[in-house]
Amino acid sequence: MTKRDYLIKPLVGENYPIIDRGETIYLWDKQGKKYIDGSSGAVAASIGHGVKEIVDEMVKQANKVAFVYRSQFTSEAAELLAEKIGQLTPGDLNWSFFVNSGTEATETAMKMAIQHFQEKGIHTKTKIISRSMSYHGITMGALSMSGHPLRRKRFTSLLADYPMVEAPYCKRCPYELEPGKCGLLCATSLERSIQKLGSENVAAFIAEPIVGAAGAALTPPKGYYEKIKEICEKHDVLFIADEVMTGIGRTGEMFGINHWDCVPDLLVLGKGLAAGYTPIAVAIASDRVMQPILEGSRLVMSGHTFSANPLSANIALAVLNYVEKNRLAQNSKVQGEKIKLKLKEWQKIYPFLFDIRGEGLLIGIEINEEFFNCKSVTNRVIEIAKDKGLLLYPSVSGPYGRSENSFLLSPPLVITDAQVDELLTLLMDVFIELNKEAKGTK
Repeated sequence: MTKRDYLIKPLVGENYPIIDRGETIYLWDKQGKKYIDGSSGAVAASIGHGVKEIVDEMVKQANKVAFVYRSQFTSEAAELLAEKIGQLTPGDLNWSFFVNSGTEATETAMKMAIQHFQEKGIHTKTKIISRSMSYHGITMGALSMSGHPLRRKRFTSLLADYPMVEAPYCKRCPYELEPGKCGLLCATSLERSIQKLGSENVAAFIAEPIVGAAGAALTPPKGYYEKIKEICEKHDVLFIADEVMTGIGRTGEMFGINHWDCVPDLLVLGKGLAAGYTPIAVAIASDRVMQPILEGSRLVMSGHTFSANPLSANIALAVLNYVEKNRLAQNSKVQGEKIKLKLKEWQKIYPFLFDIRGEGLLIGIEINEEFFNCKSVTNRVIEIAKDKGLLLYPSVSGPYGRSENSFLLSPPLVITDAQVDELLTLLMDVFIELNKEAKGTK
């Protein structure tokens, strides 16, 4: 008799392997098959699996107190975590609002931006501008800010129609201009969008410093975010940096935005904040954003039952200390450069490798889908890789971000030289297999 399913999996009814254990960059399923976690799960398990000192801190805090309600108590763990984040973040990003997921954090940042102006007596500034290739979360508010066609399409009639500007996609410039000769039109177009809506109606612009799932590590050119911030300040529009995927060392800097000379007004962290050891995320506001709230209602109109719970806070604090102590941002930079160098060598061998991009260990590989007959090149690559014991993260890119032709390579930041070589050996095997299926490459 076949056992029925009770768990709603990503693909209902699909027979997923059952995971048994994990250690550093490796995972083993119940059948004993070993995998290299080349995606850190969903770009989350950034310090690797089975780190004993994180587990020890988890047990220590659980034995002390696991939960208190934030309207009744604060906790030493939450206070210390907020202080630590304030020390790490650039500029005056000193105020942390803890939630449970990146989606909740981007929505909280959106609400804080709007409330900032409400507290100043400006009630018309409610619009959020985002980019055409972007993903800020799956709930209705976060999805309304997202330019991810595949994830929006089922709920279009329910979503707010927030305006969007074109993404900085130099390899496929939406304006058909050449990099370096374009006048950063992808950035300056933000000003036209603000003017069209009326600056009195726009609260914030939100962007991932490097586009993740919606663009396979699309990396803006030099000067991009400096121009974005200049435009935002000119029109009294707040800039929200969505660092759910790029934050905490992933790109070779502690924060992705640090690759540019730009300090956002709000910054959002998730995934790498606790590296998969607990669900926690944070919306971080600058002193300037918080000032009218402190002088007004003193109440940020957001919150969740498990916000700032001491168990998650202490785990996240331990993760941040681990990242700093082991210089994982620096390791991400070094290993990422090594991997990208090898991938660019492979472009000469495999013409279907359309683009290699990203920073640190957030690396995007875009495939030229014209070489293949399959509906989703992304799914085929991930299928081949998983069969060979390598886990990759799906992404979209191509014209208007509608093509399933790319993936992210984003292993844990603890990866060693020898492990990079092991990962690249498996990835080469994937490309050899893919090459057999490509048209005109025999």
